[in-house]
Amino acid sequence: MLIQPRPGEATQQAAHDQVYRHLRTRIMHGELEPGTALTLRGIGKEYGVSMTPAREAVRRLAAEGALTLSSSGRVSTPELSNERIEELAALRALIETELASRALPRAHIALIDRLNAINGQIAEAVAKQDAVAYIRTNLEFHRTLYLRAQAPAMLALVETVWLQLGPTMRKLYGRLQRTEVPQQHKLIVAALRAGDEPGLRLSVRTDVTQGLRMLVA
Repeated sequence: MLIQPRPGEATQQAAHDQVYRHLRTRIMHGELEPGTALTLRGIGKEYGVSMTPAREAVRRLAAEGALTLSSSGRVSTPELSNERIEELAALRALIETELASRALPRAHIALIDRLNAINGQIAEAVAKQDAVAYIRTNLEFHRTLYLRAQAPAMLALVETVWLQLGPTMRKLYGRLQRTEVPQQHKLIVAALRAGDEPGLRLSVRTDVTQGLRMLVA
């Protein structure tokens, strides 16, 4: 039997979902640096909700590895060890090369045009030295390609990895000192246009791992 939530419960659920989704996006796009402390009171005040929706959103994000909860109850964005960064980079290499490979047979001119347009947005973010815009558009480039793979479970997995890496990617941006669109993005588009699967897999693997390796060197 389906149990309908009481009006107050439905309102709290909607508030929880809103806080969760907005915080999740902020973390994934690198708006918060590693080790940034958060409080339930602060989250509640920022989003205009009570402690309960704030607490549920934090618990959900902690379960996904986007936030860490200490034994004392301190909430913060993760500060990843070198071993953890290497592990997540390896996951990106495995999953994203497979997604790209599956997307290749479904690639078309409209997709290639869309990826080129996103690269233009990345170039604008680089010119403005806008770290958050750079991370957001970079992830949009990859998500746009991987959606063509029609593999939702794999895409959900890789988005969880992106979420855990969000603050670290913000830290990485400061070291990259970008002056143009990543070269591997151009090679990815070229491989799609040519139907070159080995070249596509190599370009994706290099793109998603080479930057992270700078943090563990």
